[in-house]
Amino acid sequence: MAVLTLASPVRAHEGHDHGTPPPVVSAQTAPRAEAQSALFELVAVARGPSLEIHLDRFDTNEPIVGATLDVETPAGPVTATVDGDVYRLDAPWAEQPGTYDLIATIASGSDIDFLTATLVIPEAPAPVVAANSGWLVGSALATEMQEALAVDLTDRLSRNDPAILAVGALGFGLGVLAMAVFRRRVFVAAGTVAVLVVLFTGSIAVAQEATAAPVVGVRDLAQRLPDGSVFVPKPSQRILAIRTLLTAASEHRRSVEMPGRVIPDPNASGYVQASIAGRLSSPPGGFPRLGSKVAAGDVLAFVTSPIQTIDQSDLRQRLSELDQAISIAEQRVRRSETLVKSGTIAQTTLDETRIELEGLRERRVAIEQVQVKPEPLVAPVSGVIAASNAIAGQMAESNAVVFHIVDPERLWVEALAYGGAGSFASASAEVGDGRALSLTFEGAGFAGTSPALPVHFRVEGETTGLRPGQMLTVLGQSEETEAGIALPRTSVLRGQNGQDIVFIHSGAERFEPKEVRVLPLDGQRVLVAAGIEAGSRVVTEGAELLNQIR
Repeated sequence: MAVLTLASPVRAHEGHDHGTPPPVVSAQTAPRAEAQSALFELVAVARGPSLEIHLDRFDTNEPIVGATLDVETPAGPVTATVDGDVYRLDAPWAEQPGTYDLIATIASGSDIDFLTATLVIPEAPAPVVAANSGWLVGSALATEMQEALAVDLTDRLSRNDPAILAVGALGFGLGVLAMAVFRRRVFVAAGTVAVLVVLFTGSIAVAQEATAAPVVGVRDLAQRLPDGSVFVPKPSQRILAIRTLLTAASEHRRSVEMPGRVIPDPNASGYVQASIAGRLSSPPGGFPRLGSKVAAGDVLAFVTSPIQTIDQSDLRQRLSELDQAISIAEQRVRRSETLVKSGTIAQTTLDETRIELEGLRERRVAIEQVQVKPEPLVAPVSGVIAASNAIAGQMAESNAVVFHIVDPERLWVEALAYGGAGSFASASAEVGDGRALSLTFEGAGFAGTSPALPVHFRVEGETTGLRPGQMLTVLGQSEETEAGIALPRTSVLRGQNGQDIVFIHSGAERFEPKEVRVLPLDGQRVLVAAGIEAGSRVVTEGAELLNQIR
C-alpha cells in the first residue's frame, strides 16, 4: 500500500518544482479596424457590445472633437455619441465572431468625408489542457505509460520518474486485488479497491485544476514590434500628445553654421571713464548697483584729483597775489568813482577799472575750485549697469573704466564665418535652452591675418535671458539654395548606432523609425537631404517618448 501512495498526485509547495509551469498569460489587443483619407484617420475598437471610435486629422494626428459621425453597421445606420475625444456607439453584433464592413460619414466644420473599414471579430480561443497534469486520467495515463516504455527505464528509475512509479503502483495494486479475489480475502480486496478509488479521485481533482484554460487578457499596450516599429494605441497617443507633419519637398536657402557670442549694441552702450587720476567718491544716492537702470546724464560717481605739496604752495602763492591785486583794484575803483563825480576823469576809466576787478575775482574763484571741486562721472547713454569697478576711496587711474552701461533690449551677435562671403539674406541663432532668435544682418568685416570673418547681426524681438558674452550658434542663410524636406529639430533623434532617425507614422497606430541625413537649416528646423520621401507623415512632437517604448 505504501507504494500506491507514491502514485498519488502531489502539489508543489514553495521551494520545489513538480513539473513545467503553465504558460504565461499574454495580453492581446482588442479587435480593431482603421481607415484613412486625405482629411481624417479613423480607428474603431470593439469593446464588448460597443464600438470605441478614435477620429484624428490625417496630416497632424490631432484629435477631432465635436464632429458628427454616422456609421453604417450590420444592424443599420447609427450615430455615434461624443465622449470627450472618443466616439461611442452600441454594437451588440460585435460580440459574435465574423467579418463586418463599416461605412463612416464624418462631418467636422466644413470638412465632410466618407471612410470604409472592415472589422474582424475572431473566434474565441479553445480551452487548453495543460501538459504534465492529471496523468492518471484517460489518455493522459496512456501517454505517460507510452513514454515510460519508450525511453530507457534505468534512467527514469534513477530520476524517480512519477510516470514509472505510477505504472508500477497501478500494476502492483491490480495484482494484489486479483490475488485477494482469487483467494477470497474480502478485507484485503476491499482495502485495495478503496486505495485505488482514493488515488483515482485525487488524480481527477488535480486534472480538473490543471486543465483549466488560462484567461487571456485583452489590453491595448504600446509595444515595440520585432521589426523595430512601434505599436501605440490611440489612447496612448492622446496621452503622449503625438503630433505629425505631412512632409513636402521644396527649395531652401543653404545655411552656414557659425559660432557666435552676444555683444552690446555699440549705439546703445558705453563706458564711464575717469579723465584724470583721482580718488573715487559716491554721489548723494551712492554708487549705482549692478543691474540698476540709469539715464543719460546721471552722475554715477566723482573723482577728486589729489594735489601735490608743491602744487598746493604754488596755489597759495597765486591766491595771495590775486588777493593783493584785488585790494589794489578795489581802491582804484573807489578813487575813480570820486574823480568821475568831480569830472576829473572820464566814465570809461571807471568802467575799465571795474572790469579788471571782476576778472581778478573770477580768477581767484577758479583757483579755489581746483582745490575742492571733484570731476563728476556722467552716464553717456541710458541702460543698466553691466559692470562696476567703483569703490569709495579707491584711486582711479586716468582712462580707467569705472562703469559699463548696456541697454538689454538692444543687443547684437558677433559671429565668425570661415570661408564665407559674409553676406546673408537672413539668420537665426540657437540659444542653449532651445530658444531660437531672429537676427538681422548688419555688416561684416574684412579678414586680416585670421581666416575667420567677423559678422554682426542685430537681435530682433525679445532679448530676455541674453547677456553680453553669452555663446550661441548662428545659422546664416546664404543666397544658395538646396532641395530637401524641412522638419522641426525636435523630430530628429539619435539612434542606438549614433545615426539620426525620425519616426514615420505609417499606420493609424504604427510608427516606423527611419534613418535620415540632415543638414542645418535655421534655429528651429533642419533639412532632410536623404532617408524619407515627400508625403510621409513624420512625428514632430512626442518622438522622444516613442523612442523609449520597448
